[in-house]
This record gives sequence, structure tokens and C-alpha cells, in this order.
Amino acid sequence: MTDLFSPLTLRGVTLPNRIGVSPMCMYSCNGDGKPTDWHLQHLVSRAVGGAGMVMAEASGVTPEGRISPDDLGIWSDDHIAGHARLAAAIAAVGSVPAIQIAHAGRKASRNAPWADGPAPASRGWTPLGPSNLPFAGYAEPRAMTEEEILGTIAAFAAAARRSVAAGYKLIEVHAAHGYLLHQFLSPISNRRNDGWGGDFEGRTRIVIEATKAVRAAMPDSLPLSIRVSHTDWVDGGWDTEETVELSRRLKALGVDIVDVSSGGLDAGQKIPLGPGYQVPGAEAVKHGAGIPVMAVGLITEAEHAQAILNERQADLILLARELLRDPYWPIHAAAKLGRTEALGAVPPQYARAWTTLGKMAMNDGIAKPQPAL
Repeated sequence: MTDLFSPLTLRGVTLPNRIGVSPMCMYSCNGDGKPTDWHLQHLVSRAVGGAGMVMAEASGVTPEGRISPDDLGIWSDDHIAGHARLAAAIAAVGSVPAIQIAHAGRKASRNAPWADGPAPASRGWTPLGPSNLPFAGYAEPRAMTEEEILGTIAAFAAAARRSVAAGYKLIEVHAAHGYLLHQFLSPISNRRNDGWGGDFEGRTRIVIEATKAVRAAMPDSLPLSIRVSHTDWVDGGWDTEETVELSRRLKALGVDIVDVSSGGLDAGQKIPLGPGYQVPGAEAVKHGAGIPVMAVGLITEAEHAQAILNERQADLILLARELLRDPYWPIHAAAKLGRTEALGAVPPQYARAWTTLGKMAMNDGIAKPQPAL
């Protein structure tokens, strides 16, 4: 049995438990892509909460690779210092700092979700894509030239080098949720008839080449992840079988773990939402490609997370919205599962609160008097 609170080693990096913070865009930069105090507070609070890995949000490898003008970026050396501050603060409280590097492609130049709509002309730009097909309700992208494709691959590699310099211990390439690399993978959005489109070989080429470039930019001791949408949830789109085959090839190129999500490419998607609805995709990749995987998607209960590991459906559990609701979910889970020894990871400044909670969980919810700390 793989325990939720057992360590996970990937290359030379060991996560103290199997709980990770999924990358979540905060739309809280000031237009320059540099991390702010908001990002520091947001990410470090989840590290204090006990997550074994904390992943910074999708960070644009180019300025036009951001979803919105207020997304994080890592396209310039000027971004390294701010990211180094984040990585060091996450590591200081015992979590592994990670980062997702990304390009939004045709889903770029948008306002934050709470404002909706395209970014104003004064802050926006013309998005790029494999073809000039827009996502529903979005601006029409400009089809990328081969020079721009090669430049984007180089930008991913440069972003990986900066991520290493900043102190991140795991790097994830974003190839999911309808963003640029996923747009190339899916025949719905990729209508190219050159070497970057058409059949499986052509549509996966940019992901293969970006992975090679990123892996070459990283030390052998650091693990590489890739996030994929295992299905578009649309007939004729990218599917789980193709994801398994791609994952098999990426493993041979040095990818250490696959972050398995789904959807995001086509507004006509029909997603069967429910607890763990993406776990079957993670399981298919894990066993079909023979590679460790992360599972994510409406996993909210400690018992469910533990069961996914027990049943060998995944190796690492990622949480997103649940950790927005409860940054201390990992510590609550330890108490709920009777794993009071796992509460040893609680910062000593908070120990008096969590020691009581652990004893309550072990005594049917009846609090016992605790000695003063």
C-alpha cells in the first residue's frame, strides 16, 4: 500500500508526502510577469499547510504566452529574483518548490476570469496558434510560422534554465487545457499540413522537441513533469490512447512523471464531472506507459486520495480548489486518517493547534486536556 504520507522520490528530489498543490493562475502580477507579495503569501501558506510539493502557476515562456497580462512570466532573466524568493520560501518550510512553464497560444490575451473578455488593446496582443482557428468567443489567432515554432521551443528551454537558477526542484511543461502545446496535439485545433501537423507524428512533434530541449536545459538530478489533457472530451479530438503513446515516448526522453488532467480545448466538450473524474485517465497512463502519474480533479476527501494510491491509480495527488478552501488540508487529512505521526511536519509555531486536532481524531472527536506548550 502506498501511503498518502509516504515520501516520493523522483531522480534526486524527494517529496515528503504524496500531496501536491496544483498550479493555479492568480492573475495578480502588475503586467510585468514578476511575482508579487500575493504569490508569496498564497504559495507559502500551502507549504505551511503540509503539501509535499507546491507548484507555482503557469509562467509564460514568452510575453505573448501568458493567458492574461497579469500572469506570471519567466521569459526574462529579470524574473529570476522574484521566483527565487518564492522557491526559497516554499523550501524553507519543508515543501518541494516546483514551477509550470507554459504558453497559452490561442487562449492568450484575456482579462482575469472575474473581469472576463479579451484584454484591452492597451494591454493585449494578437494570440498565436498552430492554425488560425479561434477558441469559442476568443480572438482569432495568427498561425505560427516555423521560425516562431522553433523560437517557442527555445523559449521553453530558456525558461527551464531560469527555473533551475531560481531554485525550483521540479519543472512541469504545460501541454494541457487547450493551451499552445495541447493545441498542436489535437486535430481539432491543428489543421497544419506541414511537419508540425497532420498525423500523430506531426501533431506531437512540438511537444517532443520542447521536452528534449527542456530536459537538456536541466540537471540530471532534477525531475521533469508534463501536464497533459488525456482527452478533449469531444469526438474526433485528442484521446486517451494517444496520450498513453505520447507518454511512453516522453518517458524515453527523460520525463519522470505525467500530470494527467483533461479537456479545455473545445467549448463543445462534455465532461462527466464527479469526484476523481480524471483518475481513470491517470491510471491508463500509469499502466499503459509505465510511468508515475499525478491525479487531479475534484479530489476533496482524504479517504478518496488514499484509495487512489492504494489502488495504484496514481503516485501523487494534486489538489487545487480544495486547497483554496482549506490551505491546511494535508494536516487535516493526516488527523482524519489517524496518521498523527505525519503531523510532525507541522511548523513548531503551530504545533499546539495540530497536536490537539490529532488527539481529537484519535479519540472520536473528544478533545482531551493538553499541556501548555
